[in-house]
Amino acid sequence: MVNVLFVCLGNICRSPMAEAIMKDLAEKEGLEDKIFVDSAGTGSWHAGEPPHKGTLNILKEYKIKTEGLVARPFSREDFDKFDYIIGMDQSNIQNIYKMTGQPDHPKIIRLLDLTHLKKDVPDPYYTGNFRETYELVSEGCRMLMEKIKKEL
Repeated sequence: MVNVLFVCLGNICRSPMAEAIMKDLAEKEGLEDKIFVDSAGTGSWHAGEPPHKGTLNILKEYKIKTEGLVARPFSREDFDKFDYIIGMDQSNIQNIYKMTGQPDHPKIIRLLDLTHLKKDVPDPYYTGNFRETYELVSEGCRMLMEKIKKEL
């Protein structure tokens, strides 16, 4: 079992979007029993809430399941549980480093560093552009899936 955790700031936009997309990819590849996917936020103010309406709408548009997506805070224990901790931007990565005490650990990766883009995923909570976020997160998740398939 490969355990993947996506992390953003509040766990209502980017990371639950990535969680849903990655679960969808795993199901399409027949790997849902080999890849466990979750998401969390480095901030806890949205804990227990569903994803942002913009995230839910774009996932619905692409027929990606959203059941069970609930915001939760990232914890130090997540470092031990997950094989991949995928941050959406450099600020999230820095927060993860601080929270885990594991700076520059290879299991902590910025999502778009897996692609040719090598940049942050913009936060649609502030930009309002959920389509751009969806496209970038989808590309990152596809590259992560390819990486995991090679390891399996």
